[in-house]
Amino acid sequence: MIAIEAVGLRKSFGAGRAGAAPSGAAPSGAAPSGAAPASVVPATAETATTEAAGKTAGGAKRARKRRAEPVRALRGVDLSVPRGGVCALLGPNGAGKTTVVRVLATLIRPDAGTARVAGHDVLREPGLVRAAIGLAGQHAAVDDDLTGRENLFILGLMHHLGRRGARTRAAELLDRFGLADAADRLVKTWSGGMRRRLDLIASLVVAPPVLFLDEPTTGLDPRSRADIWAAVRALAADGTTVLLTTQYLEEADRIADQIVIIDAGLVTAQGSPDELKDSLGSRVDVVLADATGLDAAEAVLADIVTGPPRLDPGERRLTAPVAAGAGAVTLPELVRRLDAAGIAAEDVRVRRPTLDEVFLDRTRAAERYPA
Repeated sequence: MIAIEAVGLRKSFGAGRAGAAPSGAAPSGAAPSGAAPASVVPATAETATTEAAGKTAGGAKRARKRRAEPVRALRGVDLSVPRGGVCALLGPNGAGKTTVVRVLATLIRPDAGTARVAGHDVLREPGLVRAAIGLAGQHAAVDDDLTGRENLFILGLMHHLGRRGARTRAAELLDRFGLADAADRLVKTWSGGMRRRLDLIASLVVAPPVLFLDEPTTGLDPRSRADIWAAVRALAADGTTVLLTTQYLEEADRIADQIVIIDAGLVTAQGSPDELKDSLGSRVDVVLADATGLDAAEAVLADIVTGPPRLDPGERRLTAPVAAGAGAVTLPELVRRLDAAGIAAEDVRVRRPTLDEVFLDRTRAAERYPA
């Protein structure tokens, strides 16, 4: 079980020393298997100072100090993921997704609130949290100059499986995730998708109750992405709780039981993919024979849509939300209205909203909560 209640974090850029771990963060040797090194992010809300060069009247340069405003990375995140569930964390760049993962993985400390992973508090029991998790960061953490089998064997030794146990576990994982044929080749000769799969299974050498995946399929081709999806579903079926961040809405739609959308450090929506889509009602799509009729079509549909329409002159398309349920608009009514107004339509549809539309509708908090 992953549970977070009202986590808050303020990041002050520039206060850390290059190569130094933040105060209270996991030491570099204690990072979970497969984890990338901890980011240099101050753990508290102290304000950073930066130096700026100015010129005196005589032309000589002088240094002055300027106080940098801290960035409020998280303003309040509440979520809970049950055992064996897959939760996808969505949000625009800079929304706080990776920060949530780092807090839960004990790599940075929250300023307020509580966070528990597998029943353990991330502040009071960081060692127990690290023992219960696997982490695959945004960038592969495997050694290119070793073979796939050697990478996993060494990790097995580090986890005290012994030489025989490490060899057995490496062979088991390579076979299970379709990498056995390439196991004895240097990783630098592997494709990007294969390397990403190896990075994923590196976090599973000791099967964790909880697995964090930070944008696990970024940059992969469709086939490699589908392989990762299948692997994640298999892990969840075996009882592993998975929290992943992603920029691919199709990915979240396909594999997540629960989706949490955050923007500007706040949760703006959460629920199953179906629940989130249903929350927006229905959508009407009208494709016209001539883009010059879009304004007229907007006027015709003004009294039945429930929100501002989106006009796409290039596609000659009008898309707008309409009421669902008892007050839902019908397709014949739409066609009659357009026909009566003399508007030639090539296609008219009433459909369920996509997760993309949910995302766009629910990620506008930054306008209301400036950083």
